[in-house]
Amino acid sequence: MDYIHLRDMQFYGYHGVLVEETKLGQRFRATVSLAVNIQKAGLSDNLDDTISYVGVYDICKEIMEGKPFQLIEAVAESIATRILERYHNQVLGVKVEVIKPDPPIPGHYNEVAVEITRGRYYE
Repeated sequence: MDYIHLRDMQFYGYHGVLVEETKLGQRFRATVSLAVNIQKAGLSDNLDDTISYVGVYDICKEIMEGKPFQLIEAVAESIATRILERYHNQVLGVKVEVIKPDPPIPGHYNEVAVEITRGRYYE
């Protein structure tokens, strides 16, 4: 299996449960990995034989910077669903990690994150 990774994309969004999160917003990061067969693209060197990184990034940006969700779980699910719908003939599976680096919770930690996998390859 081959993979395309878009790592550590950075966005500003208004996702969260607390009022401060939905009013002030905060930074988010996302990593998306696509399980695909990219041998044809590797042999042809033709963009039409692979998945456009720009298209995947645009999906992530639209969701991350768009309509607020309460949970980052819902953000990740929305990204995975949209990618699988758009690239259903090419993507066998998708892994999405959504990271909230500065959640408004007390304590010492680096970040909080959710990671989901969806699609035929991961089932």
